[in-house]
Amino acid sequence: MHLFVDISGHGFGHLAISAPVLNALAAIKPKLRLTLRSSLPEAKLRQRIQEPFELIRGSSDFGYVMIDATRIDREASATAYRAAHADWATRVAGEAAFLSALRPDLILTNVSYLPLAGAAQAGIPALSLCSLNWADLFTHYFAAEDWAAPIHAQMLAAYRSAQRFLRVTPGMPMDSLGNIEVIGPIAALGQKHDLGLGSDKAVLVAMGGIAHHLPVDRWPRLPGIRWLIAADWQCRHPDALACESFGLSFTDLLCSVDAVITKPGYGTFTEAACNGTPVLFQRRADWPEQDCLIAWLEQHARCAEIGEADLLGGKLSEALDALWASPARPLPHADGALQAAELIRAAGNRAS
Repeated sequence: MHLFVDISGHGFGHLAISAPVLNALAAIKPKLRLTLRSSLPEAKLRQRIQEPFELIRGSSDFGYVMIDATRIDREASATAYRAAHADWATRVAGEAAFLSALRPDLILTNVSYLPLAGAAQAGIPALSLCSLNWADLFTHYFAAEDWAAPIHAQMLAAYRSAQRFLRVTPGMPMDSLGNIEVIGPIAALGQKHDLGLGSDKAVLVAMGGIAHHLPVDRWPRLPGIRWLIAADWQCRHPDALACESFGLSFTDLLCSVDAVITKPGYGTFTEAACNGTPVLFQRRADWPEQDCLIAWLEQHARCAEIGEADLLGGKLSEALDALWASPARPLPHADGALQAAELIRAAGNRAS
């Protein structure tokens, strides 16, 4: 089976969902041929996806233009959507020609809708996979705009053209699509490592794949706490360590720390819960997906919300102590990857 997979570069969450599915599919589908299109760094893709694949560098969606990891740029996003749909028919025809030349048996998107529209025109079966879709978010932000209805209709038609939309748990309801198949949580499982910090606790600061630097340099020192920060932040806090210095994958590092500070996002939330790592999170500003993610995390993990002012000021001691004092929860079972893989295999078998 030749599977073409389009993975959005809007943060790392789309890869965190897709990779376990592709790994599970490779284990149950011999002679799988994978072609990927993504704007994410190739090293990140190959670190997460174990099966060999051909990479086409590119992006068929932008999701939303972001100011930082917690705030969208609404005006820039509106401009980008109007531009993307200004000659929609031509874009769809171009995508259909691209896919026809590539000749995959099946298409999987997470979570772009242009390849779904192109696949429908080219007569190639397609599926989509995610906890959200751009059409529902578009309605949330732009439903009242007089220019929005035709764009939303094109988005919906593309998503509805897929054989199935595999909606992972937790996920938005997506009642408007009509082709939803609900599957379980998806999360990579890591291996716990001794970080060599003695009795100190390690707190990972990971705000996702969208640039978002917290002023850790100005945080007060907390006895017994070490902050694990991305090297490119060039953090000068005396208790900060570069995440990369441990030589671990993100999931192994997440599994090995005592807590993670983050924002609501599918990959970090599910991986933290399924690996037993407590979570301190800052809400995103007007991001409709976050409510279902937070509700699920509160049910399955030790977690607490931290306000923006306290996070910026490094007022974290009481919040962390309360987090660590809370009772541990049973680890949720991440069975969604295999469920999705079985559904993709079945669709591929029908197509080929």
